[in-house]
Amino acid sequence: MSQTPLPNTNSDSSLSLTETVRKTLLDNGLTVLTKEVHYTPVVTVQVWYNVGSRNEPPGLNGISHQLEHLMFKGTTNRPIQFGRLLSALGAESNAFTSYDQTAYYNTVKRDKLDALLILEADRMQNTQINSEQLATEKRVVISELEGYENDPEYRLDSVVMGQVFPDHAYGLPVGGTQDDVERFTLEQIKGYYRTYYSPDNATVIIVGDFETDRVLNAVNQYFGTIGVSQQDLDRVGSNTARDRGSGGVGAGLTDNLWRQTDNLTKPALLGEAAENPVILQQPGSAALVQVVYPLPDINHPDVPAIDVMDYILTSGRSSRIYQALVESGLASDAGGYAANFRDKGWYALFVTTDPGEDLNAIDNVLQDAIASLQNQGVTDAELNRAKAQLKAGLILENRDVTSQGFQLGVDHTTAGDYRFIDCYLAAIAQVSSQDVQRVAQQYLTPQQRTVGLFKPTQIQDEPSRGIGSFSKTTEHFYAESPAEPAEVAQYLPPVVSDSTLATNQPLPEQFILNSGIQVLLLRDRSTPTVTLNGYIPAGKVYDPPQKSGLAELTAENLMNGTQTQDALILAQRLEDRGINLEFYTAREGTFISASSLSSDLSSLIPILSDVLQQATFPAEQLELSRQRALTDLQIELDDPASLAQRTLAQTLYPENHPFHSFPTSESLSQITRDDVVQFYQEYYRPDNTILTLVGDFEPQQVLSLLEQEFSTWTTTGKPPQLTIPAVELPSRVVRLNRVLPGKSQSVTFMGTDAINRTDPRYYAALVLNQIVGGDTLASRLGTVIRDRLGLTYGIYSSFQTGIHDGSFVIEMQTAPEDAQGAIANTINLLQQIQAQGVTATEVATAKRSITSQYPVTLAHPDNLAQTILDNQVYGLTSNELREFVRHIEAVSLEQVNQAAKELLHPDNLVIVTAGSV
Repeated sequence: MSQTPLPNTNSDSSLSLTETVRKTLLDNGLTVLTKEVHYTPVVTVQVWYNVGSRNEPPGLNGISHQLEHLMFKGTTNRPIQFGRLLSALGAESNAFTSYDQTAYYNTVKRDKLDALLILEADRMQNTQINSEQLATEKRVVISELEGYENDPEYRLDSVVMGQVFPDHAYGLPVGGTQDDVERFTLEQIKGYYRTYYSPDNATVIIVGDFETDRVLNAVNQYFGTIGVSQQDLDRVGSNTARDRGSGGVGAGLTDNLWRQTDNLTKPALLGEAAENPVILQQPGSAALVQVVYPLPDINHPDVPAIDVMDYILTSGRSSRIYQALVESGLASDAGGYAANFRDKGWYALFVTTDPGEDLNAIDNVLQDAIASLQNQGVTDAELNRAKAQLKAGLILENRDVTSQGFQLGVDHTTAGDYRFIDCYLAAIAQVSSQDVQRVAQQYLTPQQRTVGLFKPTQIQDEPSRGIGSFSKTTEHFYAESPAEPAEVAQYLPPVVSDSTLATNQPLPEQFILNSGIQVLLLRDRSTPTVTLNGYIPAGKVYDPPQKSGLAELTAENLMNGTQTQDALILAQRLEDRGINLEFYTAREGTFISASSLSSDLSSLIPILSDVLQQATFPAEQLELSRQRALTDLQIELDDPASLAQRTLAQTLYPENHPFHSFPTSESLSQITRDDVVQFYQEYYRPDNTILTLVGDFEPQQVLSLLEQEFSTWTTTGKPPQLTIPAVELPSRVVRLNRVLPGKSQSVTFMGTDAINRTDPRYYAALVLNQIVGGDTLASRLGTVIRDRLGLTYGIYSSFQTGIHDGSFVIEMQTAPEDAQGAIANTINLLQQIQAQGVTATEVATAKRSITSQYPVTLAHPDNLAQTILDNQVYGLTSNELREFVRHIEAVSLEQVNQAAKELLHPDNLVIVTAGSV
């Protein structure tokens, strides 16, 4: 195998994201990218194949995606669902198919690295595909596609993209069309696998805590013997010319990565498409406008300037299109993005608005915003702001090993070189205002655009109810025997014990400011970033009767101005530095979510302090946010999952219970500015506030800054208290159907009242849930409902715990004709578990999976900060970061089976099916 040294291609070494990457080429053509990151004992192993929907011939749209599903069905060496093996390793695992690639990614504790390499090498060459598996996974894929079709935005996008790229695979949905999926043959799938799943068409990416030379030897041991077939050589020969011409896999990094190209292909009749927009008139909740312009491929030298242009137009509250449409009250949402792939790219703008708005007028506003940029150019402030957002965004997105692996994979398979990101950052720094104006003039012309309009034909405040059954279901589907964990152990690669993994997780320092704010600080110097999370008990449960939505509307308006600065100045101060700061309201509290570069923490904290203490809630901004909330409500009521979840809660909990309350158009309309100000003054208190910070900072300096900024925040009296009434289970199974016109799929939620976070059964409940439905591929529900029967694309269960008792919920999406069978099988499985219990090996496997995955979750600073915050909110000690694994390890078989008897209630479920029922 040969190795390529890695020069730093970025003149500013502090910006380099690839400086320590090593590229290795095995004798069989496999590319290996390794990057050592030692701040946490976690590693990601990813396999990226250079095949996606762009490679699909006519009639085979979606075959790449279909094969991705089948890659989990097992191999000739391991005839077992691979999801069960990956779950047993405690891996955060998944896969995706895109236009240019198909990728499989797994992140684990470092002692599982070799096991992942063995599994991925096995399925690269030995995946077994038979007729029964294909038939089952076809149903799963069609269920997935039907779920997408529930969304009007997806339907409009599909039609518009077909107009933009009528003669290219980029104009077709990546997931495929139902007609093509139904026609796939076993021979076609096997041929596609043999052609594209070959070492010379793949890249193995390993990022994390490992020693490179040892790992490269292991990669060569497991992958180096995989041969290249004649079919693979034929593929390489037929694609070489095309790949060289489009900056594909064969294109290396040259002195000028930004390859000059002037042959941008334009779809036929684009001018006519702009004058005669695509119009969809279908059932829906909100009106949509979509505008798409063709762009060049990812290696074109104009790409950095195009991205800066996009940020000026659409990124953040201060952006031009957001100001023109959302701040003016014409739309509830507006944005855009630039997409650049191997062959071509596109620029998409989208607007969501009330059905009563004139869509042509909104399109005119879009055109005016673009024309203003084309004719008058951009200011230095806009240019610098966009550059700061792009730079900070890329650094913040690459804080964990999984994301760093993704960056390498996308750049290598789409741009043709893993070092693309460093060249891109250097090019962004060189973009001028003249460059931005020029690309806007060149690419955003009226003649090149395709316009799509979605006009709802049926608006309903309250979706129709189907006939509800208030008795037990009568179906008696056979519930299969549980998947035997011993089978998993039989095929699981050996794991070498690593005693150094017992190192304790660092714990945060705890402080209470003079104002009463609780602060938890954990220094983490792995990246030059900071995550700040916060909690205030000002959630939806505190909404007064008849004014549901008040808590959310208050949080939504916090950033609309303070006594010292208006909303636009606030937004510009944050966006000038690429700082993210937002507030979102959950059931029990309002959360603060913020992230920034370390150097900008001194700007973030004063802004946060100003907003929490001196928000002014301007009346005109409140009205605009109310209108957005009303539009969002209609969208929520038109979404089967949201509607089913709402209906489940309102059926589980009585009217006098705060969990029963949800916003309505009437309740939102009744909220006054005085209500918002009073809620803010009553519930936003320093003695109720918790802040957690994780990142690269000096704790004492941060503590001093917090004391200084929050020293004037005072309050009187005691925090408001909440009374939660008791909840009784229904005496029998309750079935409700909520019919939504225009939906192709059903979504079912089923659940019962359950426990809170401090319940002594909590850890046993987690183990139980992992067995029941915690993993859609490895759990009992996943094994039967999804994998063997193919009745659903995804099925999950969870205990939704909080300060107060939450619920146990199972969620699934099915074709309408499969809903009844999936529900009946699920009930029978729950009855079986409650009556017979689970096995000792199931408990051991579930415990191993949870404890192995826990440090993987904490390896991302956002997750770590949120976990620290949650533990404090629930009244746990900071030592819970270390004790959690020990609590899980201490769970016994008897405790899990007792939890099953006490917490699973298959005969007292509330079952809600929404959509096409």
